[in-house]
Amino acid sequence: MKEYIGILIILIFANLIALLIVGLSYFLGERKPKKVKLEPYECGMTTIGPARRRISIKYYIFAMLFLIFDIEVLFMYPWAVVTKNLKLFGFIEMFIFIIILLVGYVYVWKKGALEWE
Repeated sequence: MKEYIGILIILIFANLIALLIVGLSYFLGERKPKKVKLEPYECGMTTIGPARRRISIKYYIFAMLFLIFDIEVLFMYPWAVVTKNLKLFGFIEMFIFIIILLVGYVYVWKKGALEWE
């Protein structure tokens, strides 16, 4: 347990500093809302029209599908690194993994989630 006392002291010290900084900013910071402060800010340009527009749910679905398939492809990298050690078992496992990805992709495609209209 002696080995971990140093880590515990650092964690306590870091938390105290974080609480101190947040507390000081709360007590010393200015909390007067101004017109400029309440305006939405984007890219340094003044906004044209309403800042809070509705965005189609298709955008979010498309983005989530991209993330899902992107992350799944990312799992192929470690497999490619150790493919010689895994031999036939690793090949079959990756083949099953790719088939599952392909079935998911075809399902999403048939549902029309990849249509951008």
